[in-house]
Amino acid sequence: MAGIVRAGPGAERVLQKLKKSIEDGNYYEAHQMYRTLYFRYMGQERYEPLLKLLYDGAILLFQHQQHSSGADLAKLYVEVLQKAKLNVQKDIINNLADMMSKIPPSAPERQAFLMAALSWSQNENPESKKFEGHPQLHQMVANIYWRETNYHMARYHFIRSDDMENLSSMLVEIQVDLGYPSEIDLFVTQAVLQILCIRNLNFANSLFDNYLERHPLLNNEPPFSYPLLNFTWMLLLAIRSTKLSAFAILCEYYQPSLKRDPSYKDYLDRIGQIYFGMPPPRGMSNQGMFGNLIQSLMGSLDGDSDSEDTTARSNLHASDLD
Repeated sequence: MAGIVRAGPGAERVLQKLKKSIEDGNYYEAHQMYRTLYFRYMGQERYEPLLKLLYDGAILLFQHQQHSSGADLAKLYVEVLQKAKLNVQKDIINNLADMMSKIPPSAPERQAFLMAALSWSQNENPESKKFEGHPQLHQMVANIYWRETNYHMARYHFIRSDDMENLSSMLVEIQVDLGYPSEIDLFVTQAVLQILCIRNLNFANSLFDNYLERHPLLNNEPPFSYPLLNFTWMLLLAIRSTKLSAFAILCEYYQPSLKRDPSYKDYLDRIGQIYFGMPPPRGMSNQGMFGNLIQSLMGSLDGDSDSEDTTARSNLHASDLD
């Protein structure tokens, strides 16, 4: 039976009672016995058998529609991971995703479980701090939300994963099934800007290229017929070049298109700080929030040499920007 592990005489008796409770449908009693074993094994620092016990027990309770009790064991599973300071491993990630997928989306326990799991994965892998959790866990969670057609949450987690192909496939799916033809460029541009804001330039480049390849109505070679696609393509080039003047020209030229989504202003503020060394904006100007951004960008060009400015402008002719 699921949930049974080798134990000492006292724990073995509890496990036998646990088995009978499940068979008789006494799920509350079974849940309490799982918790009893949790405290006993934790006190003995028997983390490995405890993890198996809690995972198997949670799945068993979920199978019998005992979602609250199953979610409680799932939460205890994460507490064991935190206490044992276990490193991120594929089988653990799979177990976490499996348990999350069986907690009803509307259950408040689900979000609490997910936040605890992400916190553990971040603490045990310092490189994951900028992604607010391990990319592999974000990937598994994103795919769960995608299957549930919760696109907002799926995109949030895909952006913090390393699953460029599924993210681009989902963006194409959203645009084709739910978007307007005029929004073909909006979906990928927003995702690329968000990824750049968490300092993942390679992922942003790969996502942009893959979206162009997958979308049935787009060609994958510039120049594009959609202004924001041209902006995104040249923004990625400008970041590679680290030329602040190129970034300023792009933002100024494409200001009308960028105003289609008010969130772009904040993303570009952050991108300017991360990749071009710009200071944070100093508040509102008479030209509005976006005008203030452009004013800050152009003001930062005063220190550039004339030759650098001329070179940057010659590489960004207006005919190339359309």
